[in-house]
Amino acid sequence: MSSNANTPGTVHGEPAATGDVIVFGAGGQVGRAVVAEARRRGLAVTAAVRDPGRHRDLAGPGITLVRCDVTDRDAVAAAALGHTAAVSSVYTPDLPSAQFYRAAAEALVGGLDAALVRRLVSVGVATTLETGPGVAVHDDPGFPAEYRAFSLGHVVALDLLRESAATLDWVVVTPPLDLDRTAPGTGRYRVGGPQVLGERIAQADLAVAVLDEITEPAHHREQIAVAAQA
Repeated sequence: MSSNANTPGTVHGEPAATGDVIVFGAGGQVGRAVVAEARRRGLAVTAAVRDPGRHRDLAGPGITLVRCDVTDRDAVAAAALGHTAAVSSVYTPDLPSAQFYRAAAEALVGGLDAALVRRLVSVGVATTLETGPGVAVHDDPGFPAEYRAFSLGHVVALDLLRESAATLDWVVVTPPLDLDRTAPGTGRYRVGGPQVLGERIAQADLAVAVLDEITEPAHHREQIAVAAQA
């Protein structure tokens, strides 16, 4: 793996970075936690965001900030070129969930293939996990319709990953509904899935789980659940 851990981070209008891992959606809370955990491990990181001007604080030693529209296959390919693995933790309120996550999944599958990046770790949403065989959390009759639409967007993306060529080694790491963004990390977590596994996890420990699947891949072409240690 190449590393630029001892050089200053930069901001680029056009993707041109090479590093260990590229994080799509790096400006979000989970994305930022993933970037921080990657740097803690000494990995060189490319932080891919829609608007670098809003996230200039991300740039720093070992981190290159780039502009990338995750729904654009060519943009994904250009940003991902030269990287060992990719992480996706993306969201936008600007498009319907199904439309956005379909476009993002198609662009990631096609763009990563063009860039010869074979490992993708995507962050899932708890409501897609199963409460029974073939029954997701969002299938409960009392589940709010607006949240169900958002959850189904993630299902669209998951289905597209399942249909992708075997050359893409992906995993969807799915936290519980209670993602504690302020709790200190423990460095430990449980793994199961795709069934509901537990009630909570610290965001820092979710980031550990994501990076573990980058540095020591243990799950392949499947959705998994992660939760705090009991």
